[in-house]
Amino acid sequence: MILEILTPEKKIFSGEVYGVQMPGINGLFEVLDKHAPLVSALQSGKLKILKDKLNTNSYTIKSGFVEVLNNKTTVLVEAAVEL
Repeated sequence: MILEILTPEKKIFSGEVYGVQMPGINGLFEVLDKHAPLVSALQSGKLKILKDKLNTNSYTIKSGFVEVLNNKTTVLVEAAVEL
């Protein structure tokens, strides 16, 4: 799956990943390869990129939105800081 994380200022991350965990407004959820189409609001919290089953990257994000379509996940957030 392709993941892109964007803020109004710049592209934070772009690449092939196994999955991503995000803080939705109703709680934490995860998107994996070939996930069904989805649009959701995100709250501030921790976003975790699963590069493969062992390697991860984490970011603290401010609120935003996520779109999953055609095996591409686009995360649009106000701000993101790598942990």
